[in-house]
Amino acid sequence: MVDTNATPRRGLIVLPDLITSFGLLCGCVSIASALHERFEISAIMIEISLACDICDGLVARASRTASPFGLEYDSLSDVVAFGVAPAILVYAWALKSLGILGVVVVGIFVICAALRLARFNIKASSAGGKTRFVGLPVPGAAVTIAGLLFGYRYFGLDSPRALCVVMVSVTLMLAALMVSRLPYPAMKSVDFAARKFEMAAVFLILTAFMLIAPSLTTLIASMIYLISGPALALSGEHV
Repeated sequence: MVDTNATPRRGLIVLPDLITSFGLLCGCVSIASALHERFEISAIMIEISLACDICDGLVARASRTASPFGLEYDSLSDVVAFGVAPAILVYAWALKSLGILGVVVVGIFVICAALRLARFNIKASSAGGKTRFVGLPVPGAAVTIAGLLFGYRYFGLDSPRALCVVMVSVTLMLAALMVSRLPYPAMKSVDFAARKFEMAAVFLILTAFMLIAPSLTTLIASMIYLISGPALALSGEHV
């Protein structure tokens, strides 16, 4: 007979933090890659960090090893992987020609990412029953930047001036969305037990598209999630 109240084994306790650490390492690799103008590798590392960010939370909840330490460590990791890394990527890729103005733009992005994570931590430690995120999640903003880079390369675009203008606007827009009050879908809003077949089908379809056209899939998926917040707000939802 299994004792459901037994204390989790040490290996299970540290596993979520190990996954978080790997995601943080990928964020550091993303920064280094962007500085060496290996932009696609930088964007891929952000995507891997996102996978780690999802997995560490799932593992912590499944193994009942979630802790205040894990929450704080995850947020510190997110500042690097989804705040600093995409900021360095967008600066090196599109905004370097602006000099100090480009630094200010990406600096605003990082500040808003840190503010968004701080707000999330406060809400997570008080009332945890929310089924919507308040404002665009920081990983969502980071993956949007990665998706736009993939789209730019996928369609073979080559217009540095237009890219610079567009990415200034996009970066500031993402910063504003992160600190906004717009509702965004959260994993808590999905009943996995009741919709396991639907979720399995969605997972298989996404996996297939990622294998066939990873760049285009990342771009489309990030755009859909980006507009889901304004769409929910227009439908009358509030958080």
